[in-house]
Amino acid sequence: MKPIEFMSKLLLAIFVFAAIAPSPALAGPPLNGWMEQFTPNDTPKPVPETAFFDGADKPQLLAEFKDRVVLVNFWATWCAPCVRELPSLDRLQADMGGKDFTVVAISVDRGGAKTAEPFLREKLGLNELALYIDKRMELARALGVKGMPATFLIDRRGNIRGSLTGLAEWDDKDAKALIRYYMQDGS
Repeated sequence: MKPIEFMSKLLLAIFVFAAIAPSPALAGPPLNGWMEQFTPNDTPKPVPETAFFDGADKPQLLAEFKDRVVLVNFWATWCAPCVRELPSLDRLQADMGGKDFTVVAISVDRGGAKTAEPFLREKLGLNELALYIDKRMELARALGVKGMPATFLIDRRGNIRGSLTGLAEWDDKDAKALIRYYMQDGS
């Protein structure tokens, strides 16, 4: 085989391999187990500038959590799947919460903090999650919540990267892998 033929075939093989080999940058988020239900956004969307409240009734914005990956979860005391899911969110916050990641679990109970806090702390015994309230569901509507529980993953720049409606075990290895994916992608 002549050197020119060899180089032509080598270049062709490299081109074919590059065309069919998966690119790690384009592979996308890991969607296994419970996270098969997670729907990534084709284009990240900025968080709405709609206020919700902390346990002391102080207004909050999702933009205030910028520079951290945030898992925003809407729940209610009357929502059985939400109640089942809350302990996994509490364990996730205990395990991964910090300067790079936080869980923002927002109650939509109309009774606000006086209903949600005793339920969270006394009935369920959960102490890792901060208390947040959206009793008029203004933020939930702005995000397009259609069922509960509803969870949104927000990157460090304040963009919604995807969502999951329904029950999930947020402290399992697949959920943590998804969260770490967004923590490591520089967003």
